Amino acid sequence: MGKGMITKICCIGAGYVGGPTMTVIAQKCPDIKVTVVDLNAERILAWNDENTDNIPIYEPGLSSIVAEARDRNLFFSTEVDKAIDEAQIIFISVNTPTKTYGNGKGMAADLKYIELCARQIARVAKDDKIVVEKSTLPVRTAEAIKNILDSTGNGVQFQILSNPEFLAEGTAVQDLLNPDRILIGGDNSVEGRKAIQSLFDIYANWVSPEKILTTNVWSSELSKLTANAFLAQRISSVNAMSEICEKTGANVNEVAKAIGMDSRIGPKFLKASVGFGGSCFQKDILNLVYIAKAYGLDSVANYWEQVIIMNNHQKRRFSNNIVQTLYNTVADKKIAFLGWSFKKDTNDTRESAAIYVADDLINEQAKIAVFDPKVSRKKVLSDLDFLETRSVKANADSIISLNDPYLSCENAHAIAVLTEWDEFIQYDWQKIYNSMQKPAFVFDGRNILNKIELEKIGFKYYGIGLI
Repeated sequence: MGKGMITKICCIGAGYVGGPTMTVIAQKCPDIKVTVVDLNAERILAWNDENTDNIPIYEPGLSSIVAEARDRNLFFSTEVDKAIDEAQIIFISVNTPTKTYGNGKGMAADLKYIELCARQIARVAKDDKIVVEKSTLPVRTAEAIKNILDSTGNGVQFQILSNPEFLAEGTAVQDLLNPDRILIGGDNSVEGRKAIQSLFDIYANWVSPEKILTTNVWSSELSKLTANAFLAQRISSVNAMSEICEKTGANVNEVAKAIGMDSRIGPKFLKASVGFGGSCFQKDILNLVYIAKAYGLDSVANYWEQVIIMNNHQKRRFSNNIVQTLYNTVADKKIAFLGWSFKKDTNDTRESAAIYVADDLINEQAKIAVFDPKVSRKKVLSDLDFLETRSVKANADSIISLNDPYLSCENAHAIAVLTEWDEFIQYDWQKIYNSMQKPAFVFDGRNILNKIELEKIGFKYYGIGLI
């Protein structure tokens, strides 16, 4: 397939990766029909909502691009078979959660959905297809997909490419429009190189060719896991230093700035916080750990596992600090949470630190009032129910207000800042102070508020890595 030959692509999975990625491809390649399919009819209905502000994923800039491309060359549908049949390139962008059962439980990726996808493609395809792994997957998954596709016996030729996403939620649209790099892994055969070229040409519509790297499939798959592991490691490293800072009187912001000015280290991902969340960091490191253990590389596995251990410690330390500071009891005390999503500018709550801090505090019988600009009460409760620590009723009884930040803080003993939403900085903190129980505590899990100003008002302020 040479340049300009691709006219129809489809993506299986309309989530945080598939939706935004396909939307940008559709905008940048108006001659290609892009169909995003998902079995979740409710999700597809939301993507097709007349008001694009109601699409299921909140990302700055996304709704206007959907409005431009939808029904022109971007389509959202539940007709999976039809889309597979029509497409020349099929992106697989389904969920790959960590296994909750059996061998590799709590560590290995659950490839159930990927395999179902491959079997569906194998069943439906009547002509040659390029199949692209877009989900974050453990190394050598492409091999499994290829085995399933090649054993269908209906004479169709499949090329498997690995094209991992490097999107950061909250900036996904910018990351897609101006990527640091695009990675395409494929076979070094004539057919493999042709398939790579087809995908290369699509991205070359808006990405300069020197930013599009082509590798073998395994390197591409492993590069994705490695990138996330390195980023998460930086966060755990600075969080480990934050605890030392609190004990010694150093200021973690000053330390981070000093080391970030070293060109070998650089300033990014050195922000001390209550801990990292999101769907990728933990999952990808656990994948690395599992791969290492599978090959008997125990020292490598132990090394990467420490990143997760440190992150869990940081979340637990934050909730313990709240309990200890509030005179060793939070029973029946109202604690206001500002933020529930795992970071600002997204409504994604997967692995958010807020869930785990809330879980600890509810176990201590606190009453939590959550306010997040983009996350509903229903989502907060489902996140807590998912942990299966308590009954659904116990969770519902412990979460008391959600629609207004000032109401959430009224009569609270303490405020915990769990997400770095910009609007939190702008609030009328004097008004909040006046409405709270005294002494009024602020636990800033993101170090975004002005300690000096808040202490002037009368708050007792606790940041991360600060005294």
